Amino acid sequence: METARASRTAVLVCQGRAVADGRAAVGRFADPVAVRLLRDDERRAVEQARAPELPSDVRERLVVEMLRATAQGMVARTVAIDDAITGAGHRQVVILGAGLDTRPWRLGALREAVTFAVDHPASQADARERSDALTPVGRLEYVPVDLSTDDLGVALTRAGHDPAAATTWVWEGVVPYLTDDDVRATVAALAERSAPGSVLVVQYQTRSWTATAGRQLSRLVLRLTRTGDPLTAEPWRSLWSPKAMAGMLAEHGFPVEEDDDLLTIAGRLGSPATRRRSLANGRVAVATRP
Repeated sequence: METARASRTAVLVCQGRAVADGRAAVGRFADPVAVRLLRDDERRAVEQARAPELPSDVRERLVVEMLRATAQGMVARTVAIDDAITGAGHRQVVILGAGLDTRPWRLGALREAVTFAVDHPASQADARERSDALTPVGRLEYVPVDLSTDDLGVALTRAGHDPAAATTWVWEGVVPYLTDDDVRATVAALAERSAPGSVLVVQYQTRSWTATAGRQLSRLVLRLTRTGDPLTAEPWRSLWSPKAMAGMLAEHGFPVEEDDDLLTIAGRLGSPATRRRSLANGRVAVATRP
C-alpha cells in the first residue's frame, strides 16, 4: 500500500455506504453521513450507482457495477460492527485504519464515549479535511500513526487512551491489506492495552480461488478499458480461515464469541445479496477479553 497518499479503498467503501443508504436493510442500516465525505466526482459516481439505469459509457458502467457490489458488503459488515459497538457499551472505542469511517458522526452509541480514529497520517489528513464541517456525536480524537515507523501504544497514550479501562477495538477493512505477521503484531499490541471486558471486532477475508480470480479479472477489465482502479496500490496480502483467525485471537487473550460471513448477515437483514460468493468470503468476528 502506498503510504504517501490517502487510501483509495477508504473512498470506495464510503461510496458503497452512500449507495446503500436508504435503499438496503432500511431500519437496520443507514449512513447519511457517507455522501457528505465525498468530493463532487465521487458523489456523481454514487448518483449513477443509485440510478435505475446503467450509464451508456462502458467505463462509467464498470464503476457503477463495482460500487453496487461494494454496497452489498458494506451493509452487512457495517450493521454487524455497529451492533457490536452498541452491545459492548464501552466509553473508549478505537477505530484502527479509520479511513472515512462515519461512526464518529452518526452512531448514537458513541455519544458518551471517546472515539480514537487511528490511521496513517496521509489518510487521516484527507479524512479531517473532508469532515471539517461535521460535528461528532461524542468526543473524537485523531491519532495519526504510521505503523511501519511509529509505536501505536505511545500514540494512543498521547491521545488519552486509558489501557486500564475496557475498550472496543474496531478493525474493519484493514486485515486483508496486511501480512500475517503484521496482523499478529497488531493484535499483540492491542492485547497489551486491553483491560478485561475489552472487545475486538475484526472484519477479514477468507481464502477463495473464485474470489481471487474475480478480483484479478475485474482489474484486467478496468485496465483494458482504461478505467481507474482504486485498488491498484492496495493489494490483498493475507487471507484467514475462521479457525486460523479464532486461534490467533485466542493466543492473544481474545476468545471469539461470534464469527459470521457477510452473506449470512445480509440474509438476516433482508439485504440484497446478488454477489453471494463475494459476501460469503467476508467475515466479521467479535472477541471479548475475559
